Amino acid sequence: MGFALRLSPWFRARRAWRADFANARAAGPAVEFALIGPVLLLILSGIFTYGGYFLTAHTLQQITNDAARAALAGLDDQERTQLARESAQESLRAQDFMRGELSRLDVSRNGGVISVALTYDASDDLYWAFQTILPVPAPEISRTVSIRMGGF
Repeated sequence: MGFALRLSPWFRARRAWRADFANARAAGPAVEFALIGPVLLLILSGIFTYGGYFLTAHTLQQITNDAARAALAGLDDQERTQLARESAQESLRAQDFMRGELSRLDVSRNGGVISVALTYDASDDLYWAFQTILPVPAPEISRTVSIRMGGF
């Protein structure tokens, strides 16, 4: 019986197929990509997310700087706050990639120094879309600028 199986053409063809499959190299790249692909996609989405965070944080710092400079033109604290708010809102509208909103704007004066503090809620921005699969930074970004009134 064993001799008949060994000599049967079906058995010989099956053994040749197994040998061909074991020696095949054509599927190697597909298997490698199946193992490496998800890790690569996670790394790329992390680069996208953190790059967007740094872009948003830097832009918010510049908006805060501009709001502090605009606040210098005010004659009293109420006018300074209004000028800073208008400057921040106008600068934020000019940024196409920032879809969130300013959640807090504080202007305070301590002697001859004006401080402007902005908090931006970035949870609606595109960069926080991967927060379910990646550890992303908090969407609340705060920046503070202090500027001296009246020159030196």
